[in-house]
Amino acid sequence: MHVFRIVGRGLAVLALCGGLAQAAEIELRLPPGFHAEVVADGLGPIRFIAAAPDGTLYAKNSGNGLTALRLRNGHVERIERFGSGAGTGVLVRGGWLYYSTNTAVYRYRLTPGEPVPTGVPQLVAGGFPVQFQHSAKAFAFDGSGNLYVDVGAPSNASGQPDRARGARGVDPAPLLKRQGGIWRFPAGAVDQYQVRDGERYATGLRNVLALAWQPASQRLFAVQMGRDQLDTVAPQYYSAADNARLPAEEMFAIKRGGNYGWPYTYYDAQRKARMLAPEFGGDGRKRAEPGRYPDPVVAFPAHWAPMQMTFYTGTQFPPHYRNGAFIAFHGSWNRAPEPQAGYLVAFVPFDAQGMPAGHYEVFADGFAGMAAVQSPGQALSRPCGIAQGP
Repeated sequence: MHVFRIVGRGLAVLALCGGLAQAAEIELRLPPGFHAEVVADGLGPIRFIAAAPDGTLYAKNSGNGLTALRLRNGHVERIERFGSGAGTGVLVRGGWLYYSTNTAVYRYRLTPGEPVPTGVPQLVAGGFPVQFQHSAKAFAFDGSGNLYVDVGAPSNASGQPDRARGARGVDPAPLLKRQGGIWRFPAGAVDQYQVRDGERYATGLRNVLALAWQPASQRLFAVQMGRDQLDTVAPQYYSAADNARLPAEEMFAIKRGGNYGWPYTYYDAQRKARMLAPEFGGDGRKRAEPGRYPDPVVAFPAHWAPMQMTFYTGTQFPPHYRNGAFIAFHGSWNRAPEPQAGYLVAFVPFDAQGMPAGHYEVFADGFAGMAAVQSPGQALSRPCGIAQGP
């Protein structure tokens, strides 16, 4: 696994990739004026990353614990591993290093000048269900310090049997009681538990790893991983080609109490319409009840698999990038027989008020190392984590 430094008028965005290739084999395609450097290589399976104010980079190991990378002049001076627990999320805030396992969010107190914390981690929020699909716990903080945690649904579309031909949807979806949404926890508190202390802030979200607070608009934004296998569940209505282009990966401006339509619907970016899922009576043509669920503020191609997202708050990049969202896409696995897609970093422009312009741009591409990928295992690397450095 490699860490790349994307440079344009100074250091700004760090992108992390997982793969088995040597970093030297990967040639990234970037906008004019930017270039990429390898910061670290051979780090093992890691997921999200976070940059501390002193330049230390933290990576969440997918298997166990965390990795601290002390940087000097943009290159690694020291690598240390610490902690325990599988998981995905990591974030530095207010002198604390926060990270998530598959069932909880913890934090370490950071000591200035010491990249590795020495104390025992505190439980911030836990008691989330143990599950084997969509178990990663992405999290974010708002401007007041309230914590938001996504709890993915361990299901494709709440069908019985799940992901099988002719699956029938369970309505009301029982998974929405504790999963398939975002929970909010009060600022500054510790030893919190989902059922006792959490508020179900938003629901109807299948699985969100790209979750971040937009500082200009003071709103929470999320990019959902859309459902899979439309042609498997309902081959009489959907072809393999249909499944390759459906449904969109959706960016939402999250509102308190919002319902975003999973598992009952999906979004068709070509029709620009919210459609009824086949598990709930859809046939590829039936649309969802008008006005019941919001449309995405940006729609990305199907199955790109959005991972970490960060908003650019610096001034070193050109003004076009101010306030905008950088999103790492891990790449698809289920677009066959068409080539797989994604494996890139996208950028969504936002205006000065902190709202998206409605479209996306490919910012960094070439991570896969080849023009056509038939399966994820062929990709030389797959973007996963992205963070803004000091």
